[in-house]
Amino acid sequence: MSVDFTEFTKKMDKTLVHLAEEFDAVRAGRANPKVLDRITVEYYGQETALNGVATISSPDARTLVVQPWDTQLLTEIQKAIQMSDLGITPQNDGRVIRLIFPQLTEERRKELTKQVKKYAEDAKVAMRNVRRDGMDYVKKLKKDSAITEDEQKKAEKDLQDLLDKFTKKVDDALAAKEKELMAI
Repeated sequence: MSVDFTEFTKKMDKTLVHLAEEFDAVRAGRANPKVLDRITVEYYGQETALNGVATISSPDARTLVVQPWDTQLLTEIQKAIQMSDLGITPQNDGRVIRLIFPQLTEERRKELTKQVKKYAEDAKVAMRNVRRDGMDYVKKLKKDSAITEDEQKKAEKDLQDLLDKFTKKVDDALAAKEKELMAI
């Protein structure tokens, strides 16, 4: 009997997807609407995602334009952006909010690189936790005599190989993001 690791593979895949979302939210040289994904505004008493109350567009590589569907939200959106960790002062012209992204300084690039390394390390920790859960599952199968000791050893090796494969994917994604951040 071979041990089915589908559940653990799916969890590691989800971790990779989450890491990609984290990386997308880190601003490189270009203005990317995804940097605003974490920002919420109060709308009719509910915390609502910014992209749920406004259209976000990027007319050029360095600018984002936030056009709320309800112009009364302009000041609320402006405050939310100022309170965020973006480090950009929004410009409100009464109809839309413009975010002009300055060229990244060397210091800011290094800060962002540290941030993405932390995201990658968090993803690796999450994957190691999934492997640990898988190891516990395999040990339980052995304890219940559902698998032999040889099958247990093979399953544990397969789990480690799965972790190694996903860790390499994290390292590759990190290397690509670091290269993107350090490109001038």
